[in-house]
Amino acid sequence: MTTKLKHRLRFGLATSIPALALAGVLAGCATAPPKSDTADYQAYQQLNDPLEPTNRVFFKVNNTLDTYVMKPVAKGYVDITTQGIRNHVTDFTSNIGEPARMLNFMAEGYPTDAGTSLVRFLVNSTVGIGGIFDPAAAIGYPKTDTDFGITLASWGVPAGPYLYLPAFGPSGVRDVWKYPVEWFATPIEAAPASAALSDFGYSQTGIDLINTRATYLQPIDQINATALDPYATFRSLYRQSRASELQQIQQRDSRTWPDWYHQTAQ
Repeated sequence: MTTKLKHRLRFGLATSIPALALAGVLAGCATAPPKSDTADYQAYQQLNDPLEPTNRVFFKVNNTLDTYVMKPVAKGYVDITTQGIRNHVTDFTSNIGEPARMLNFMAEGYPTDAGTSLVRFLVNSTVGIGGIFDPAAAIGYPKTDTDFGITLASWGVPAGPYLYLPAFGPSGVRDVWKYPVEWFATPIEAAPASAALSDFGYSQTGIDLINTRATYLQPIDQINATALDPYATFRSLYRQSRASELQQIQQRDSRTWPDWYHQTAQ
């Protein structure tokens, strides 16, 4: 496969995600109860999941793929690695996302958080050997997460209906836009195209998916085993998580300078 063809494939994968979400919006919807039935109508509005029939189909598809592909691979990955190795993989893949976080923090109006992301990327990419280690956190620059979905929320864009995407899982009409933005804001996409870089990009994406799935082996198994309706449970947990992330960012704008700077400045 040529470098140009690989780049087009990566471009198509990234841009197809919002299109897939739009297709879901236009697909089968749950029928809303009549407004005269106040309790049922309010519950329907509160769930904000008019695409539930389509979402549940995708949920079943994902469960099948996970049962026969992702979960066995993740369990094998855990068997042949240590927790320390998996932590380094997490640090490495997280470091690749720091430029996107910096841009999002700037767009959200949090300049010191943007500065923290910039420092983290520079320190971890050099002293941390490409992000395998996280010395930035040790000197007072801890990771702070954000994405373009949170940026849109800070601009007042409503969450919109809940979406469950094939392969990607829980999302929403607003949050789905984080995928193409994060894709194109990575150093891999910014660098000149080459066969080696394309191969590295695919490998990094694959190991990130496996490493992330390995992190949630026990929680997902527990939900599937104990929840009366796993689909509804995952929907609720996703919304709680997104609301918590947005609240944490709105409540503070972390300092760019770490504690040791103020101590030495006195």
